[in-house]
Amino acid sequence: MSDQPTHRADLRIDVGAIRHNVRVLSARARGSGARTMVIVKADGYGHGALTVARAALDSGADCLGVASLDEALRLRARGVDAPLLCWLHAEGDDFAPAVAAGIELSASSQASLHRMAAAAKQQDRVVRVHLKIDTGLCRNGCPAELWPALVEAAAKAEADGHVEVVAVWSHLACADELDHPSIDRQAERFHRAYQQARTAGLNPIRHLANSAAVLTRPDLHFELVRPGIAVYGLDPVPQHGDHDLRPAMTFRSSVALTKRVGAGESVSYGHTWTAKRSTNLALVPVGYADGVPRTLSGRMSVWLAGQRRPVVGRVCMDQLVVDCGDDRIGEGDEVLLFGPGDRGEPTAAEWAEEIGTIHYEIVTGMYRPRVTRTVVGAEAS
Repeated sequence: MSDQPTHRADLRIDVGAIRHNVRVLSARARGSGARTMVIVKADGYGHGALTVARAALDSGADCLGVASLDEALRLRARGVDAPLLCWLHAEGDDFAPAVAAGIELSASSQASLHRMAAAAKQQDRVVRVHLKIDTGLCRNGCPAELWPALVEAAAKAEADGHVEVVAVWSHLACADELDHPSIDRQAERFHRAYQQARTAGLNPIRHLANSAAVLTRPDLHFELVRPGIAVYGLDPVPQHGDHDLRPAMTFRSSVALTKRVGAGESVSYGHTWTAKRSTNLALVPVGYADGVPRTLSGRMSVWLAGQRRPVVGRVCMDQLVVDCGDDRIGEGDEVLLFGPGDRGEPTAAEWAEEIGTIHYEIVTGMYRPRVTRTVVGAEAS
């Protein structure tokens, strides 16, 4: 494979980095006696769900998690037969295909639980269900006042023979803020909900820890952890130290055109940047339609010909312009927009910090119709 991108823009996905990160995270989980569920929702956070799923399962993950039924069913259709949880359901979702495919489902209400049980009964199957309690994030999950009725209904459904209650689970709101009081408050509420489930006659496992909690709160690992962003090498708690994670995504393009302009010439829409002296410009054929935030205009650089160089003028829909000074730049030269940072190139975390967002948003928003995705690394798939 050539080291140069062959299209206008390319996401290079390093499977070796994903494998490494899963091994690091799984080792932490095993140290607490927990198994590992790798989250591959949003097309594997933009990295390719199938690629990540296979790499994760080969590298120590025990099971997988996605948000939507469509995501789960696509993985099953591509041959992924590992335990797979799907948790975010709409009112009109048909659970029958998921039950038939052996996909585990999450219930946050009696209504959804009854629909899952009905789909399983119709097929004379058993659906494996994770009961979700809202412990303070106030998104999905059963409110505490409705929880006793839900676990009683789940115990009855289990006794009827078409539901197996696998787990009680919840999600942390502020795990990346290490001393935030909500973490312990949610843990206390979670413990109370788990005890209520046991009192109702259920014997579920527990899972609560996201990436940040996997790295910082071994007391919350319980029987299963759910790393997401850390799998992709993006650290949710860099203030906690080096966790030996390797970013797996590199965003690349190449120079489409070079030109020399004189002092006083301005670049791009609005003429927000004007050359103070004669300079060489490099045109790169990527823009906000390809995942480069327009809000990075005047605030970003790229790695080109061995060094960082500033992007000047506004980022356009299809292109951006790099100031190269007096250096000679060739058409076709590789441009790194972000990557692991090993060579000094910008990173997704830097982009996020510059525009006031999180690196999750950067990588999940990168895979666009005009951007190819190239998988590299050990046993790339």
